[in-house]
Amino acid sequence: MGKANREEELHLGVSRGEPVFRIHNVLKLAGKPVVLDAIVIPAVRFPGLSEAIFRAREGTIYGLYQARYGINVVRISERLSAAHPDAPTADLLGVGISTPMLTIKRVACTYHDTPVELRTSWVNTESHEYLSDLWKNETRKCGEPING
Repeated sequence: MGKANREEELHLGVSRGEPVFRIHNVLKLAGKPVVLDAIVIPAVRFPGLSEAIFRAREGTIYGLYQARYGINVVRISERLSAAHPDAPTADLLGVGISTPMLTIKRVACTYHDTPVELRTSWVNTESHEYLSDLWKNETRKCGEPING
Protein backbone atom coordinates (compact mmCIF):
# COMPACT_ATOMS: atom_id res chain seq x y z
CA MET A 1 0.00 0.00 0.00
CA GLY A 2 1.24 3.46 -0.79
CA LYS A 3 0.09 6.93 -1.77
CA ALA A 4 -0.52 8.05 -5.34
CA ASN A 5 2.24 10.13 -6.92
CA ARG A 6 1.97 12.61 -9.80
CA GLU A 7 2.17 9.98 -12.57
CA GLU A 8 -0.50 7.86 -10.89
CA GLU A 9 -2.68 10.92 -10.37
CA LEU A 10 -2.47 11.71 -14.09
CA HIS A 11 -3.08 8.19 -15.40
CA LEU A 12 -5.46 6.75 -12.81
CA GLY A 13 -7.56 9.82 -12.12
CA VAL A 14 -6.91 9.68 -8.38
CA SER A 15 -5.85 12.51 -6.11
CA ARG A 16 -2.20 12.78 -5.22
CA GLY A 17 -1.69 11.06 -1.89
CA GLU A 18 -4.77 8.84 -2.28
CA PRO A 19 -4.16 5.22 -1.15
CA VAL A 20 -3.03 2.84 -3.89
CA PHE A 21 -1.91 -0.76 -3.93
CA ARG A 22 1.58 -1.40 -5.31
CA ILE A 23 2.05 -4.93 -6.56
CA HIS A 24 5.17 -6.58 -7.96
CA ASN A 25 4.44 -9.66 -10.04
CA VAL A 26 7.26 -11.71 -11.56
CA LEU A 27 6.46 -13.92 -14.56
CA LYS A 28 8.72 -16.87 -15.30
CA LEU A 29 9.27 -18.99 -18.39
CA ALA A 30 10.95 -22.37 -17.90
CA GLY A 31 11.57 -21.37 -14.28
CA LYS A 32 13.53 -18.25 -15.22
CA PRO A 33 12.20 -14.74 -14.41
CA VAL A 34 11.45 -12.89 -17.64
CA VAL A 35 8.94 -10.13 -16.80
CA LEU A 36 8.49 -7.90 -13.77
CA ASP A 37 5.13 -6.14 -13.61
CA ALA A 38 4.98 -3.16 -11.25
CA ILE A 39 1.23 -2.65 -10.86
CA VAL A 40 -0.56 0.29 -9.23
CA ILE A 41 -4.31 0.21 -8.57
CA PRO A 42 -6.54 2.61 -6.61
CA ALA A 43 -7.31 1.12 -3.17
CA VAL A 44 -10.85 2.54 -3.24
CA ARG A 45 -11.75 0.32 -6.23
CA PHE A 46 -10.32 -2.85 -4.62
CA PRO A 47 -11.57 -2.93 -1.00
CA GLY A 48 -10.13 -5.72 1.13
CA LEU A 49 -7.44 -6.69 -1.37
CA SER A 50 -4.44 -8.28 0.31
CA GLU A 51 -1.25 -9.96 -0.82
CA ALA A 52 -2.76 -13.31 0.19
CA ILE A 53 -5.83 -12.72 -2.00
CA PHE A 54 -3.68 -11.57 -4.91
CA ARG A 55 -1.30 -14.55 -4.66
CA ALA A 56 -4.14 -17.09 -4.22
CA ARG A 57 -5.99 -16.01 -7.37
CA GLU A 58 -6.85 -18.93 -9.60
CA GLY A 59 -6.48 -17.20 -12.94
CA THR A 60 -5.23 -13.97 -14.42
CA ILE A 61 -4.94 -10.64 -12.65
CA TYR A 62 -7.76 -9.23 -14.76
CA GLY A 63 -9.80 -12.33 -13.88
CA LEU A 64 -9.34 -11.44 -10.20
CA TYR A 65 -10.48 -7.88 -10.86
CA GLN A 66 -13.60 -9.19 -12.56
CA ALA A 67 -14.52 -12.07 -10.24
CA ARG A 68 -13.91 -10.36 -6.91
CA TYR A 69 -14.54 -6.67 -7.68
CA GLY A 70 -16.81 -6.65 -10.75
CA ILE A 71 -14.20 -4.67 -12.72
CA ASN A 72 -13.92 -5.64 -16.37
CA VAL A 73 -10.84 -4.44 -18.24
CA VAL A 74 -12.14 -3.64 -21.70
CA ARG A 75 -9.26 -1.58 -23.11
CA ILE A 76 -5.58 -1.10 -22.58
CA SER A 77 -3.16 1.48 -23.86
CA GLU A 78 0.55 0.70 -23.95
CA ARG A 79 3.73 2.68 -24.63
CA LEU A 80 6.93 0.74 -25.26
CA SER A 81 10.54 1.83 -24.98
CA ALA A 82 13.98 0.49 -24.14
CA ALA A 83 15.77 1.22 -20.88
CA HIS A 84 18.20 -0.17 -18.36
CA PRO A 85 16.64 -1.50 -15.15
CA ASP A 86 17.33 -0.06 -11.73
CA ALA A 87 19.14 -2.32 -9.26
CA PRO A 88 16.04 -3.79 -7.55
CA THR A 89 14.42 -4.63 -10.91
CA ALA A 90 17.64 -6.14 -12.27
CA ASP A 91 17.99 -8.23 -9.12
CA LEU A 92 14.43 -9.58 -9.36
CA LEU A 93 14.99 -10.52 -13.01
CA GLY A 94 18.51 -11.87 -12.50
CA VAL A 95 20.16 -9.47 -14.95
CA GLY A 96 22.74 -6.71 -14.71
CA ILE A 97 21.81 -3.03 -14.52
CA SER A 98 23.41 -2.49 -17.93
CA THR A 99 21.11 -5.05 -19.60
CA PRO A 100 18.89 -3.38 -22.19
CA MET A 101 15.26 -4.21 -21.47
CA LEU A 102 11.88 -3.55 -22.99
CA THR A 103 9.69 -1.37 -20.76
CA ILE A 104 5.95 -1.21 -21.24
CA LYS A 105 3.76 1.43 -19.61
CA ARG A 106 0.16 0.24 -19.62
CA VAL A 107 -3.07 1.87 -18.54
CA ALA A 108 -5.98 -0.57 -18.26
CA CYS A 109 -9.49 0.83 -18.46
CA THR A 110 -12.95 -0.43 -17.66
CA TYR A 111 -16.16 0.88 -19.19
CA HIS A 112 -16.43 4.59 -20.07
CA ASP A 113 -12.61 4.73 -20.37
CA THR A 114 -12.27 4.69 -16.58
CA PRO A 115 -8.67 3.79 -15.71
CA VAL A 116 -8.28 1.02 -13.12
CA GLU A 117 -4.62 0.04 -13.40
CA LEU A 118 -1.23 1.55 -14.20
CA ARG A 119 1.36 -1.11 -14.97
CA THR A 120 5.03 -0.84 -15.82
CA SER A 121 6.49 -4.06 -17.17
CA TRP A 122 10.18 -4.81 -17.50
CA VAL A 123 10.76 -7.54 -20.09
CA ASN A 124 14.00 -9.42 -20.63
CA THR A 125 13.92 -10.08 -24.36
CA GLU A 126 17.33 -11.77 -24.51
CA SER A 127 15.71 -15.17 -25.19
CA HIS A 128 12.09 -14.15 -25.83
CA GLU A 129 10.09 -11.63 -27.80
CA TYR A 130 7.11 -9.57 -26.77
CA LEU A 131 3.97 -9.83 -28.91
CA SER A 132 1.18 -7.31 -28.56
CA ASP A 133 -1.96 -7.79 -30.62
CA LEU A 134 -4.32 -5.00 -29.61
CA TRP A 135 -7.38 -3.42 -31.15
CA LYS A 136 -6.92 0.21 -32.09
CA ASN A 137 -9.77 2.69 -31.98
CA GLU A 138 -8.83 6.26 -32.84
CA THR A 139 -11.59 7.77 -30.68
CA ARG A 140 -10.69 6.08 -27.41
CA LYS A 141 -9.12 7.93 -24.53
CA CYS A 142 -7.86 5.00 -22.45
CA GLY A 143 -4.30 5.71 -21.35
CA GLU A 144 -4.32 9.42 -21.99
CA PRO A 145 -3.37 11.50 -18.96
CA ILE A 146 -6.33 12.76 -16.97
CA ASN A 147 -6.26 16.44 -16.03
CA GLY A 148 -2.99 16.95 -17.76
